[in-house]
Amino acid sequence: MKQYIYHQIADSVAAKQAILDSEPLLDVIESVAKACVTVYRNGKKTMLAGNGGSAADAQHIAAELVGRYGFDRPSIPSLALTTDTSNLTAIGNDYGYDKVFSRQVEGMGQEGDLFIGISTSGNSKNIINAFESAKERGIITVALTGRDGGKMAAMADYAIIIPSNATPRIQESHILIGHILCDIIEKELFGGGVA
Repeated sequence: MKQYIYHQIADSVAAKQAILDSEPLLDVIESVAKACVTVYRNGKKTMLAGNGGSAADAQHIAAELVGRYGFDRPSIPSLALTTDTSNLTAIGNDYGYDKVFSRQVEGMGQEGDLFIGISTSGNSKNIINAFESAKERGIITVALTGRDGGKMAAMADYAIIIPSNATPRIQESHILIGHILCDIIEKELFGGGVA
């Protein structure tokens, strides 16, 4: 069993090493961080959504921004579109599950906001629909995916595609990138910038 545990950890490290070894992927992460900072400097907000574990990641990232990540500072506006059970169940009941995020983007998104859609496959229909709603409203879109990026990668303004086919490794890498974004946003807005 200890050997199995070792290999699970080694696989996670390998997924993150693949990110480190990809200069284009690091460039995209940097571009997304800069876009987020610009969005906030312009008085706008971020919105995030995903399904299952990706919903938890959306909520985690939004909480780091609204609460705090590394130090005390003013709250940063971010919405996880996965948390309002009345919205989710009403929209799901009246329009179908594929519309649970796009209707929220329609109602709460504004031009200049930024939407992060999280899906390990990149093919979640409800995230794809949210991207379409975002595009119609002039909202910047970020796909946080894995595998080949799926349909979301081609639709997004920015696609962060984790170079892995294993869902757990992709999800572990997504939260790492979420933490990096939160750290940079916080330091750029309130901490004197990153070195």
